[in-house]
Amino acid sequence: MIDILVAGGGPAGLATAVHAALAGMEAVVVEPRAAPVDKACGEGIMPSGAQALRALGIAVTGHELRGIRYRDGGRTAEARFRERPGPGLGVRRTALHTALHRRALELGVRIVPGKVDVDGVRQGDDRVTAAGFTARWLIAADGLHSPLRRGLGLDVPVRAPRRYGLRRHYRIEPWSDFVEVHWSRHGEAYVTPLGDGLVGVAVLSRDRRPYEEHLTAFPQLAPMLRGRGAGLVRGAGPLRRRARSPLAGRVLLVGDAAGYVDALTGEGIALALATAGAAVGCLAAGDPRAYPARWAGLTRRHRLLTEALLYAARRPATARLIVPAACRVPSAFRAAVHVLQ
Repeated sequence: MIDILVAGGGPAGLATAVHAALAGMEAVVVEPRAAPVDKACGEGIMPSGAQALRALGIAVTGHELRGIRYRDGGRTAEARFRERPGPGLGVRRTALHTALHRRALELGVRIVPGKVDVDGVRQGDDRVTAAGFTARWLIAADGLHSPLRRGLGLDVPVRAPRRYGLRRHYRIEPWSDFVEVHWSRHGEAYVTPLGDGLVGVAVLSRDRRPYEEHLTAFPQLAPMLRGRGAGLVRGAGPLRRRARSPLAGRVLLVGDAAGYVDALTGEGIALALATAGAAVGCLAAGDPRAYPARWAGLTRRHRLLTEALLYAARRPATARLIVPAACRVPSAFRAAVHVLQ
C-alpha cells in the first residue's frame, strides 16, 4: 500500500508528491496529460512561492519580479517587494511544470497516465482505493473544476458574478521588473515579464468576448502589443470556486481544488505550493484533522484582500478609485503588496 495517491499532475499535485518524497513517503501521481502541461495562467510567482520552490530543490529560470505596479490612464502606483524572502519570478507555465516534473522523478515519484474516476474512489477506515491503487491517503489536486470536489459533495454554489481569464504571450522585450496591472471599467490586464524578448498578458473580466476586443479597453497597452503576438490565446474560468472543507475522510484537497477566489492578486502558484506542503505536513505528523485549520490560516489574507478588491472593482463608483487611492496612500498600497508576497 502506498502512502499518498495524488490525483492531478499540475503544480499543486507535483509539489505534493515532492513534499511527500522529501518526508520519506511513497507517492504516486495520476495525470492524463503529457508533460509539460500548459494552461491559462498569469505566470507570475509571488516571492513566497519562489522561496518555496527553492526549498523543494526546484530550479526554474525566468524573469525576476521586483514588485507590483497599478496603472489606470495617466495614474501609476507601485510597490516593491521586501528584500526578504526576495524577488518573485515570472516564468512560463511549461517551464515551471517541467521543473516540478523533473524534481518529482528525481525523488522517485511515480507519475502514471490516467485520471482518478470519482465513481471509482472507495474509502475505508485506513485506506482509499482509486485508479487501480490502494493508498493511505488521496490528495485531490485536480484543479479549478475539480471532479473530486464535486463527487465528494464538497462543491458550494457560487452566486457572485462570474469572471474569466485569457492569456497570450508577446514577443517584446520586458520594459519593467514589475508585474503591471492595467485597470479599466471592463476588467484588468496583467503584464508579466517572462524573460528575454517575452511577456505574458492575462486579461480578467466578467465580459466574455474575444481577447483582442478586451485589449481595446487598455489604450496604453494595446498599441505596444499590436503585431507581436506569439502562440495561442488560452482561457480559464469561471474562476471563483468554493469547497465546504478541504478534507473529506481520507481525501485532502490542495491548490485550486480546495477553493479559489480570483486571479486578481496573483497568488495561485504560491498558494498551491503552500497548501501542498501543509497537507503533507499534517499527514506526516499523523494529524490530518489539523489540515482544514492550516489551510484556512494559509489562505486567509489572500481571500480577504482579494474579496475586498473584487468588491471594489465590480462597482463603477469604486472601481475608478482603486488606482487613485493607491497613488494617494502609497503606504497602504505597499502594506497590501507586502501582505501578499
